[in-house]
Amino acid sequence: MRQEPRAAGGTPVLRELTTLDVLGAVRSAPTDTVRVTDLAEATGLTRPTVRQAVGDLMARDWLVPAAPDATARNVGRPAARYTFHSRRRPVLGLDIGPHRVTASVADLRGTVLASARQRVERAEASDVLAAVDRVLDEATRSAALTPSDLVQVTAGSPGLIDPDTGTIRLAPSVEGWTAVRITDHLRASANCPVHVENDANLAALAVARSLGDPTATVLAVQWGERVGAGLIISGRLHRGASCAAGEIGFVTGETDERTLEARIGAAALAAAAGSAADADPGSPLARRLLAGDDPVAALFASAAAHEEPAYGITDEAARILARAIGPLVLALDPTTVVIGGGVSRAGEVLLDAVRRQLRPLLLTKPAFALSPLGGDAVVTGAVQLAVDQVWERELAARAPRSAGT
Repeated sequence: MRQEPRAAGGTPVLRELTTLDVLGAVRSAPTDTVRVTDLAEATGLTRPTVRQAVGDLMARDWLVPAAPDATARNVGRPAARYTFHSRRRPVLGLDIGPHRVTASVADLRGTVLASARQRVERAEASDVLAAVDRVLDEATRSAALTPSDLVQVTAGSPGLIDPDTGTIRLAPSVEGWTAVRITDHLRASANCPVHVENDANLAALAVARSLGDPTATVLAVQWGERVGAGLIISGRLHRGASCAAGEIGFVTGETDERTLEARIGAAALAAAAGSAADADPGSPLARRLLAGDDPVAALFASAAAHEEPAYGITDEAARILARAIGPLVLALDPTTVVIGGGVSRAGEVLLDAVRRQLRPLLLTKPAFALSPLGGDAVVTGAVQLAVDQVWERELAARAPRSAGT
């Protein structure tokens, strides 16, 4: 057992340090229910010290008594058990887009308690804000909460965003979005700390965490109605000097001055599928569209069967993406290139095409993967960051300070 810490501030400081140790062990425990023995083993503290810390945490509503384990076969009095009150401090993650807004309420384990989605009819600031208000109310109500119960709101938004102030400096996909003070708008409803981050950055954080390597360098491409990327370098989010890192959607071609988003975004792929079907009404792709299939889904389903012209359209889209991100991959030398966003639902046919088109342009062989989070990467990243922000804030607030600091 390790020696318990000593602090210059005396017994109150020492007591607070050990309480923080125990709280950290509660957070890391595999289940919400813990015993003093479990916490003593995790921290190296003595049981009496842990019991004292547990009492302090119960007083602060971090822990509540749990029912005895009915399956235990212990002789004598059963061991006291405590439950982490993870729902006591709920958070909200938001994915704010020009066409859809998603909200998820979660506890401090990151377990989602309720979610809500709302389509946006017009990509205008007033319509987007109205959708934000609706999903916030619906998600909290579904979790048996009110917005005022939230302790943190973290939102992903398109555009160049200063995460320190929440200022949106550029967001061409939503008309009037730069004039919106989204942090103030959300704080008026939730009355808690609000953090706004670029949506591709949040997706990258979630994708990188899903890979399980905290030191990985990841290029996480978000490919949907919009096209962007988030950069994780050695486990840390890289925003760039002006918070514009990863804005690959603005890349133009050598002979085609349209942006990458205009050339291979979901709308462009749907238009290409429609044009190809019109040109060849007897093709499998045309038959899928005639049956009422979503154009992008029909395109990739046909490509997966190696049917033309869908296979050729998919390969060309992958070539365009590879040419756009190839220099970035050369400069970044990532561990993994991840394709996410709504288009990633195409599956292996798209990933194989990107890999085939990109590898000849590279000096190394990074791994390639589809995001396991699909279209939920942004809201997942928002929830995860919100949980981390609450823990950081709580632990920093509780940490004792020596005299003179």
